[in-house]
Amino acid sequence: MSGEIRRVTLDDVDVVAQLFDEYRQFYHQQSNVQLATKFISTRLANRDSIIFVALDNQGSGLGFCQLYPSFSSISAQSMLILSDLYVTQHARCVGLGRRLMNTAIEYAKAKHVKTIFLETHQQNHQAQALYESLGFVQEKEFLSYNLDIE
Repeated sequence: MSGEIRRVTLDDVDVVAQLFDEYRQFYHQQSNVQLATKFISTRLANRDSIIFVALDNQGSGLGFCQLYPSFSSISAQSMLILSDLYVTQHARCVGLGRRLMNTAIEYAKAKHVKTIFLETHQQNHQAQALYESLGFVQEKEFLSYNLDIE
C-alpha cells in the first residue's frame, strides 16, 4: 500500500470530504458527508487551508492532513496549524501518517515557516508517539484555553 501523496485541489473534494467525515466520526461526531463536503470545498475555494491527501493506486483516499496558515506575534513569523491528520483504519501501521507529516514538514520548510503547531487528544498515544518521533515537543510553558461560542 504505497499511496501517492499530493496537494489537494477542488477536483479532490469528494475524496477528501469522505476522509474528513471519517475523521470527524473518530472524534465522536455524527456522520455528515454533506457538511464535510461543504467545509472542505469552502476551505479550498477560499484558500484557507493546505490539504495533502494520500491515494491508493485506484484513486481511493487513504488519509489526509490539513494545515491552516497563521502567524506568531511573538516571533513575528509565519506558522502552520496542523489541524487534522487522519489515516483510514485499513491503511494504519504502514507509515502513511508519518509520510503525510513529512510532506507537511517539507511544505513548511519550502515556505520558510517557523513553526508547525498541533494539538492532539491526551489519550491519542499513537499520534503522540508519531509527533515526538518527528521532533515535535510537547508545550510546557503555555496553557491552552477554549471558549465555545454557541
